[in-house]
Amino acid sequence: MKALALLPAFALVGMTMACGAGGNGMGDSGASQAPGGSDAAAPAAKKDDALAALVPAGVKADGKIVVGQDQTYPPNEFKDPNGKVTGFDVDIANAVGQVLGVQMEFQNSTFDGIIPGIEAKKYEMGVSSFTINADRMQSIDMISYYKAGTSLAVLKGNPEKLTPDTLCGKNVAVQQGTTQVEDLQKRTKACTTAGKPAINVTTFEAQTDVNLALTAKRVDAELADSPVIDYAVKVTNEQLEAVGEPYDTAPYGIVLPKNSGDYGKAVEGAVQKLIDDGTYKKILEKWGLSASGAVAKSEINPTP
Repeated sequence: MKALALLPAFALVGMTMACGAGGNGMGDSGASQAPGGSDAAAPAAKKDDALAALVPAGVKADGKIVVGQDQTYPPNEFKDPNGKVTGFDVDIANAVGQVLGVQMEFQNSTFDGIIPGIEAKKYEMGVSSFTINADRMQSIDMISYYKAGTSLAVLKGNPEKLTPDTLCGKNVAVQQGTTQVEDLQKRTKACTTAGKPAINVTTFEAQTDVNLALTAKRVDAELADSPVIDYAVKVTNEQLEAVGEPYDTAPYGIVLPKNSGDYGKAVEGAVQKLIDDGTYKKILEKWGLSASGAVAKSEINPTP
């Protein structure tokens, strides 16, 4: 899950550069084909005139909404081999735009640059696997649209028999700015308090670099959002495996400027319309995402 100030969520290998360094960490299969078929056309949504009327004139004046994303987080947001931006979050955002009668313009960013970019009015929205939490909602509004947890990934066969609770002294990769960074900080403190060696945490800017660090055996394990880990296992031809069940499940939120008013109501209403008319379910199925992560009701700034 993308962390406190700005978490993202779905790539595959480490975090040094937005598109990764030294490979894509996805084996020979690349990243263009999602479990459900990323090459398939996304389902179209119908415009809702009442919701479209709620979008502030200043936002829709140019007919588009500028969206900040960290496009290194498959299957949520990433670039296919042809450089096309794709992913679950991309399809959700485009469908919201269709309901509101505007185009979505996706701009790539480091994960931890998106929320500051919204506060600085560089972006008008953030759709990048942001976990909803109280700290973030102090400075921005968040509209729920999916639930994800944290998963641990290791090399196939789990040669060191690791679990989330046996990481003391191990080398663990994680994407900077994500909730998993804070998780590892807490786990490291618990290790040292118990007289055990600290976890050796390596952070990368791109999730794809996190995955690559693990497949290249430079680290022992990685932590990331559960959909990202599930996808990484598939696209690395099962060089990796997830350990146990996801934990600390929480909703993802579309990010808007604080006190978004009618703008927030419009986006919340658009997500709910997608849920109610079945478009949302089709997008989940396209990307092979678990129905257990689906939300039945979209909310603005829900209680974490």
